[in-house]
Amino acid sequence: MSMRMSCALTTVALAATAVLTACAAGSGGEGYGSGSGPSHGTHTLSTVMGEVRVPDDPKRVVVLDTAELDSAITLGVKPVGATSTGTGSGFLDYLGKDQTSGIKDVGRIGAPNLEAIAALEPDLILGSELRDADHYAELSRIAPTVFTESTGAPWKADFLVHAAALGRSAAAKKAIAAYRAHTAQVTAALGGADAAARTKVSMVRFVEGADIRLYARENYIGTLLADVGLGRPAAIDQASDGFSLGVSPEQIDRADGDVLFYSTYGDAKAAKETVTTGGPLWKKLTPVKNHKAFRVDDELWYQGIGYTAADKILDELKAYLAT
Repeated sequence: MSMRMSCALTTVALAATAVLTACAAGSGGEGYGSGSGPSHGTHTLSTVMGEVRVPDDPKRVVVLDTAELDSAITLGVKPVGATSTGTGSGFLDYLGKDQTSGIKDVGRIGAPNLEAIAALEPDLILGSELRDADHYAELSRIAPTVFTESTGAPWKADFLVHAAALGRSAAAKKAIAAYRAHTAQVTAALGGADAAARTKVSMVRFVEGADIRLYARENYIGTLLADVGLGRPAAIDQASDGFSLGVSPEQIDRADGDVLFYSTYGDAKAAKETVTTGGPLWKKLTPVKNHKAFRVDDELWYQGIGYTAADKILDELKAYLAT
């Protein structure tokens, strides 16, 4: 079992514990900033960082990564603050302006501005141990802080933790049911489960300053493809971490399949996209020759993690493949 899969299973267990053991507790907010103490009821969650008492209906939420932002928006909660991705707009563009307007930028992902967060007087902070373990103690002194273990592949379990912390478990059930219905619709549009499984889909991401990544199964986009029932090329099984396989432009033939989706993070030239897509090996790929190689939005397909992003990706999958 890979370490990523082990972490994912641990996260699922923690998510179940968080949902099942959330219980009523007395009000209070000792140890937090003057504006952050919950004014009504509270409940306790068991998290990767230990038990955390949170308000039943938080009003001033700060989120520290894209998954937490997606979860909050999906559940009808607009955070007062969020870390930014470094994009031009600060937040990922797949989220509408109406969904992100008024949210205060509180630093970069992995490097939150603690003073800016404290100034917002939050009553709940959502993040992950993976991104912000070093900041947990300071964040917890500002407001109740709920961390999941990681991000990406265990996004469904993480969503349950976010929902329990936000007091929106009922809304979470509706989002999950809608997602399952949507994936079933996409599978049907592709001709059914057997036809979907026969379609081998390659995911190629050009990343500035890194090898080209052939995304495998143990990541966010991999779980979406699996839920639709799409097949994957055999090459990704060589990814030792289950996450991705690094290749050079001279090895791009390993991305061959029936359909190829690709995106770029950073500068296209520095990410080797320009040299790769202009080279002979790329042009010999089956999906390229068959006009089944599609450029997709990196912010949506890779950086956005959650049910709101998934809904849009499923729509695009159907549009690209159900033809």
